[in-house]
Amino acid sequence: MRIGLISVLAMTALVAAGSALAKEDHEAEEGQKIFKRVCFTCHTSDAGKNKIGPSLHGVIGRKAGSVQGFAYSSAMKDANVTWDDQTLDKYLSDPKKFIPGNKMAYAGIKKEDERKEVIAYLKSLE
Repeated sequence: MRIGLISVLAMTALVAAGSALAKEDHEAEEGQKIFKRVCFTCHTSDAGKNKIGPSLHGVIGRKAGSVQGFAYSSAMKDANVTWDDQTLDKYLSDPKKFIPGNKMAYAGIKKEDERKEVIAYLKSLE
């Protein structure tokens, strides 16, 4: 009886983990579409390639204003921000409010689910 219960619990955990991964994959796919529509004009997802804005490859865990070879504003270099889900969400919501004086000429992504999807995509680039 205990082995049966353990098997059921293990299967339930596997199904839940698979469901969570499927949701993350879906969010990242949707985020890639939004990235191409909203961010790609200025940013690239390729490592080591900057455009008008810095490459966003590996942005998760990176200190703001730290990509070599990119000319950041003083505000971004001095922001003392490390990019994670929360800081990216705040920044993408309203870049000028989160880091006043930064150079990004974009008003932000107002829909929370779209920000979450873009962040899921950025996380997939690591």
